[in-house]
Amino acid sequence: MSTLNDMIEKGRLVPHHAPRPRAIVDPIVWTSAAQALSEGHLILLGLWGEGNAVHMALLDELAGMIGVLSLEGLEGGGYPSVARLHPPALRPERALRDLTGLEPWDLPDNRSWLDHNRWDLRYPLGKRGVSFEGTTPYTFLRTEGESLHQIPVGPVHAGIIEPGHFRFTANGETVVRLEERLGYTHKGIEALMAGADLIRGAQLAGRTSGDSTVAYSYAFSQAVEAALRLVVPPRAVWLRALMAELERLANHLGDIGAICNDAAFSLMLAHCGVLREHVLRAANTAFGHRLMRDRIIPGGVTTDLNSDGAAGVRSLLAEIRRRFPALVELYDNTASLQDRTVGTGKLRIDLAREYGAGGYIGRASGRGFDARKVLRYPPYDSLVFDVPVLNDGDVNARVWIRIREVEQSLLLIEGILDGLPEGPVLDVISPVNESREGLALVEGFRGDVLVWLRLTPEGMIERCHLRDPSWFQWPLLEAAIEGNIVADFPLCNKSFNCSYSGHDL
Repeated sequence: MSTLNDMIEKGRLVPHHAPRPRAIVDPIVWTSAAQALSEGHLILLGLWGEGNAVHMALLDELAGMIGVLSLEGLEGGGYPSVARLHPPALRPERALRDLTGLEPWDLPDNRSWLDHNRWDLRYPLGKRGVSFEGTTPYTFLRTEGESLHQIPVGPVHAGIIEPGHFRFTANGETVVRLEERLGYTHKGIEALMAGADLIRGAQLAGRTSGDSTVAYSYAFSQAVEAALRLVVPPRAVWLRALMAELERLANHLGDIGAICNDAAFSLMLAHCGVLREHVLRAANTAFGHRLMRDRIIPGGVTTDLNSDGAAGVRSLLAEIRRRFPALVELYDNTASLQDRTVGTGKLRIDLAREYGAGGYIGRASGRGFDARKVLRYPPYDSLVFDVPVLNDGDVNARVWIRIREVEQSLLLIEGILDGLPEGPVLDVISPVNESREGLALVEGFRGDVLVWLRLTPEGMIERCHLRDPSWFQWPLLEAAIEGNIVADFPLCNKSFNCSYSGHDL
């Protein structure tokens, strides 16, 4: 069995590579990596392309190592499909082809993905104005069988949510198959990144998925700093973690209430909504913005924490600790609520592992990966916290993971406030006069957010790829809903709470 390190050593390291390396490999090594993925020895973190090159980010969990393999100089714009051996690569490869025109050979599903056959400009990151004849127009899979019927839902929904189409095949009320159609919120983030300066890049990153603005700007900034070998002031490092935990806290509290609301228990939505609002107000007092948008940039943070902000956050901790345990008890002791969540929408442990599912989805199905623990990036290497893991894989387990993570975030925030060092919060970025690359993996509330970028000698962004955890979570929702009733889909969907916008780029 070849490790990720073996594969990188077989390739040619890119000059000025970041601490987590990228290696240019041949098709044989590329295919062996796909085989290692299919055998469970590696985890796929991301797959993207540009011009005449494709890149694959991989995680070797046993070695605690992350690296990128690249195929360059692709003749005829084609490369060996990873999805042919490893199904989680299917949607990234279809999206990669829509964006660049690079063709994965022997791709199991030849339909487009982000492109709904309505783009006037094809391949915004690759060959411009060229129509790729090999792409099959998108149609839903055919359904055949006795007593089966289809139920189309979306892309416009009754609630205030983003657009996505869900095509159910059902036998009576039982879901036999769910097929998703996404891409409706494609914004061209990666194309907008090309040629942008670092401040504009951080702003774009923070707008990839609005509820994860801290996580994205955090990952983007870390990628830039890895490329430039920039050491961030310690106080800024700790303030970034404080923002990340506040973002996690707000989203988990909102999700717990929303899941219960989809099970017709609106009381939890009201009480959790109040606590979430307290988090947002504390964030606004501490950092001048409820979502803490544009507060993390390469080199540090733009807003320091003063005594009033720190006092507001400590008051928040006391308020949540006073009120949250009663809400947990209410959730656990309401029989009608448990009847809806326990055993509903089960995700198998082997699927969570195969797809590298992160966040509460993976941890509710036995996969305990947490970038804060595994990569131990500062200041988490100085903080003590647990990563909750359950094996039931149902809606109830995903609620309990959120509950336990709320408790851990409270401890982390307290530890950050207690250990917050003094000093500056922003360092000046000096030009390096050479092309540089950087990679970062940061734990957001949904799971790990990946950012890879390449900078020009002038310090501008030449190419930037951002990967939301939802890329490997959306397909699992299709598996989790199978065998459940149609009426439980909103409950399952909310317990996953995948990002439309982060996925669609």
